Amino acid sequence: MAMELMKMPQLGESVTEGTISKWLVKPGDHVTKYDPLAEVMTDKVNAEVPSSFTGIIKELKADENQTLAVGEVICSIEVEAAKTDNENAGQVSHSEENVNAPVTRDVQQASAEPSRKARYSPAVLKLSQEHGIDLTKVKGTGNEGRITRKDLLKLVESGNLPKADEPAAISESAPEETATQVIRRTNPVPNVPTAAGDKEIPVTGIRKAIASNMLKSKHDIPHAWTMVEVDASNMVKLRDNLKSDFKQKEGYNLTYFAFFVKAVAQALTEFPELNSMWAGEKIIQKKEINISIAVATEDALFVPVIKNADEKSIKGIAREIQELASKVKAGKLKAEDMQGGTFTVNNTGSFGSVQSMGIINHPQAAILQVETIVKRPVVINDMIAVRDMVNLCLSLDHRVLDGLVCGRFLARVKEIIEKISKDNTSIY
Repeated sequence: MAMELMKMPQLGESVTEGTISKWLVKPGDHVTKYDPLAEVMTDKVNAEVPSSFTGIIKELKADENQTLAVGEVICSIEVEAAKTDNENAGQVSHSEENVNAPVTRDVQQASAEPSRKARYSPAVLKLSQEHGIDLTKVKGTGNEGRITRKDLLKLVESGNLPKADEPAAISESAPEETATQVIRRTNPVPNVPTAAGDKEIPVTGIRKAIASNMLKSKHDIPHAWTMVEVDASNMVKLRDNLKSDFKQKEGYNLTYFAFFVKAVAQALTEFPELNSMWAGEKIIQKKEINISIAVATEDALFVPVIKNADEKSIKGIAREIQELASKVKAGKLKAEDMQGGTFTVNNTGSFGSVQSMGIINHPQAAILQVETIVKRPVVINDMIAVRDMVNLCLSLDHRVLDGLVCGRFLARVKEIIEKISKDNTSIY
């Protein structure tokens, strides 16, 4: 019999850990390949982890509500040797060669193919090229001394990058801290006294994941904030005139939020600087405009993505908002629904908020808060009129963006919203 190790998969971009919210198996259970083993929760998605082997569950390596880094072992499976060979024929045995692989194997033949030390995985080659690292001067901590992606990430974080004319840098064998562990170490848990009648609520599952991701965003990103006031009266009038017929014809609501998302997507085509991400020694300006939207449940916040929002009509965006929100509420949101976002728009106005400072959705460079639309008197041509006004609040990564371009971007969004009318705006 052979023993196989299931490891915590990477369930989304920038996801570094997951929480075992519920085990679906116990030691001694027989599972077949692709049977679900556990429900895992991250700051981006809930998902079931499928088995990559047929065999008997030998040991569960984590408790429910325990958080593990991507790549940590979650359980072991006893598999017949013949099945193991057949099921894994042609597969790469090293987890570092495929950072998205949910399952890895312990390699037993330590003495086989010594030349592997000079072979590098695509992930390692990509990182070395991005940062100009001389791989011949890096000591790997992987099997047979192979250089892993973690080795290079640790060097990048330390800033001690071995170049062609520099002495060799040594990758330490000590366990590497995850970003979350660094944050926890530098932000110790406060000692809060309790008194009679106080209620202690355990922080578990998705709430713990949200807290970790928000800390990471605030810890890594230097936030700045700016706001514009927008007269949305024409948009409100057009939407209110269309909403009944639209709902009857399409079967879902034409929301104000769909107009705002469309306006932001259009403005991003004109100001692509805001559709960017910080990448250490360079800034990545993304080609696709994929709008992340925040959808809340009673105890959690999810951020699904509207892909290629600039190519969609207001009707198409409204449909995707409805579909994604329904998936969140039904617990059917998939990992791919959360991936690829390049800019976030948050509908804080649905809670009655009139002004807020959003935390940027790491690794994006900005988040726009759309506040509630409020009727109030304003001065137009030296006369007072009652108008539908809304605040648009932008949080920006000051490493990537400056006030000038963000001010122009917000001014353009404001212009698009204020010029909406039945004569120049196409819903379909």
